[in-house]
Amino acid sequence: MLEEKTILIVQSTAPILKEHSKEIGLRFYKLLFEKAPDLYNIFNQTNQKRGIQQEALGYSVYAAGEYITNLDAIKPVIERISQKHRAIGIKAEQYPVVGETLLQAVKDVLGDAATDEIINAWEKAYSYISDAFISLEEKLYEETKKQAGGWEGYKDFYVEKKIKESEDVTSYYLKPKDGKEMAIYKPGQYLTLKATIPGEKYTHIRHYSISEAPGKDYYRISVKREDDDRSTPEGIVSNYLHNEIKEGDTLLFSAPAGDFVLDTKDNSLVLVSGGIGITPILSMLNSVVSEQPNREVTLIYATKNSKYHPFKEHLKQLEKRHTNLKTLVCYDSPTTEDKQGLDFYLKGYVNQDLLNSVVKNKDTEVYLCGSVPFMEAIVSILDKIGVPRSYIHFESFSPLAILGEE
Repeated sequence: MLEEKTILIVQSTAPILKEHSKEIGLRFYKLLFEKAPDLYNIFNQTNQKRGIQQEALGYSVYAAGEYITNLDAIKPVIERISQKHRAIGIKAEQYPVVGETLLQAVKDVLGDAATDEIINAWEKAYSYISDAFISLEEKLYEETKKQAGGWEGYKDFYVEKKIKESEDVTSYYLKPKDGKEMAIYKPGQYLTLKATIPGEKYTHIRHYSISEAPGKDYYRISVKREDDDRSTPEGIVSNYLHNEIKEGDTLLFSAPAGDFVLDTKDNSLVLVSGGIGITPILSMLNSVVSEQPNREVTLIYATKNSKYHPFKEHLKQLEKRHTNLKTLVCYDSPTTEDKQGLDFYLKGYVNQDLLNSVVKNKDTEVYLCGSVPFMEAIVSILDKIGVPRSYIHFESFSPLAILGEE
């Protein structure tokens, strides 16, 4: 346990680190990649170029300092980060260089304000916090290896089928190249792709939600095509998959991971997704309607219109087959044909009236996935109608998706 003096110094200086979080994050990653350029193969370069990863790091440092005596208060953040670390292969031996670089970044940004006493206190705090991460991540690695069909590192999968689901979404059905048993997963979890793309100096890492319920003899990921301009970081991996990967090709994936998983309670369930956020939600939906036929389930899905609506016919048929399911689809730019199906589609956006009509009581569990602004708007509405934060679950592959505090 940390000494009381160390705790007081860390907690009193945490707000200063918060104030300079962006600068510290930028300086940290610059120094880190100078020391260990191979880490470019691990970190998401798109988030680096957009400045998201740097800002998220600064926030995480501040939060860890503020809650140094009660890390359980930020347990969801720790668990989410640890799952990502296990998925991309972060190991205990990499933590010292990260700690050393982080402290140097704090010194460089704060200058004379970063006294030896302050740096020494944060060095002890980092060691304490990193031990918590290492312990949890070692447990995750061990669980993965022990699981039937589990594997360590990255494994070859071949694309059995490639199916276009909408104007900008394509699904990839994946099977292990070695023909061995596949690791089971929980509805809502993801696979992590390591892509070696022609013309790119480093490998690219991306997390993709599994868009099918467990129990199949394949994994399925459904990928949205981002900007078609390869000069923009967002489009590099998605366009590689859409344009260059064919049926029969091989891709590298780490074992399923993620803490955004469906519970098995029997209280009412509302699943809310926007755009490509449908992928983990669909895995949950496909699972719950068959495994819990008496559980009341409502799906709310928001997208542009039917051209950009993946799994449209599947959702229609699912609702017809399962009386416990109600589906509401919001099109903000419906086509003429869309307007003729008003029994299934709604014009506009997900709003308070709509959510109020489906959240029957305060025991309703709500699962969200979509862009950060989309989820922030939904959480704000759920707060207004009285849904406790403990009943709101979310997934976002943006490092900044904290969604505010209670």
